[in-house]
Amino acid sequence: MEVKATQTATAVDITGVTRSYGTVRAVDRLDLRLGRGTSVALLGPNGAGKSTTLSMMLGLIPPDSGTVTVLGASPERAVRDGRVGAMPQSGGLIGGVTVRRLLGFVRASYAARARGRTVPPLDELMRTAHVTDLAGRRADRLSGGQAQRVRFAIAMAGAPDLLVLDEPTAGLDIEARRELWAGVRSYAAQGRTVLFSTHYLEEADDYADRIVVIDRGRVIADGTSEDIKRRIPERTVGFDLDRPIAAVDGLPGVIGSEVRGTRVHLHTTDSDATVLALARAGLVRNLEVTGAGLEEAFLALTGSRGGTR
Repeated sequence: MEVKATQTATAVDITGVTRSYGTVRAVDRLDLRLGRGTSVALLGPNGAGKSTTLSMMLGLIPPDSGTVTVLGASPERAVRDGRVGAMPQSGGLIGGVTVRRLLGFVRASYAARARGRTVPPLDELMRTAHVTDLAGRRADRLSGGQAQRVRFAIAMAGAPDLLVLDEPTAGLDIEARRELWAGVRSYAAQGRTVLFSTHYLEEADDYADRIVVIDRGRVIADGTSEDIKRRIPERTVGFDLDRPIAAVDGLPGVIGSEVRGTRVHLHTTDSDATVLALARAGLVRNLEVTGAGLEEAFLALTGSRGGTR
């Protein structure tokens, strides 16, 4: 039975969802709620269940058990009504047409079923996606970064309330990544909900209001980037070295060290004890104590089981 669309402050509501492939359980009694008007990064190591979770949100596959509601309706209904836009990791673009004609066609098809939503003018859509300079180019003759920006424009063409981006910058160079994220920021600034998965942790750190880490099909961490980092007690103590010293790994709390030129970085579980020991040894020149970064937190939370795809 299809869920009737309703107005709700929740963009996505996943409750007790399980999904298996044969004997492999990809998603295990997952609970996840996303509020409207937020930018959320979905992180996890290889095989964590991210792609399966996104596929269920988009109505591409059903859960074995539990419920998935998107914008107050079933995923299939929300997608059919044009209220959800999705950008897959890859996919070809129609050949033989210009970017302007392709986006004009997609926009018109969304406008025909907008149901009260205002679909953006074509020029505005292209500006937001940073593809205005590609308007006259053939869609099938673009570089990887250019094609990704066009796929992003297609995902936005219906002014969706929820935008789902699956590894949107995979394989792109730094400049192409920067241009695509500029478009994402412009879209999120309009109060839309953006959910993205990425294996570039700095992107989650820079662009997400909230980070959800899943592993083995379950949520293991959920909060702001700072919330996630604070879950890891490890700190880094850095100082400048102006004379040889004995091995620093034996200092209180120190579990590892790096020397970069004359700069020493100590990884410690007790920064207070480490700093006191350094002070007693007279090694407090340009001292700096920093918390764990998102990468360190991610690796600690997931047990360092490979990448983040």
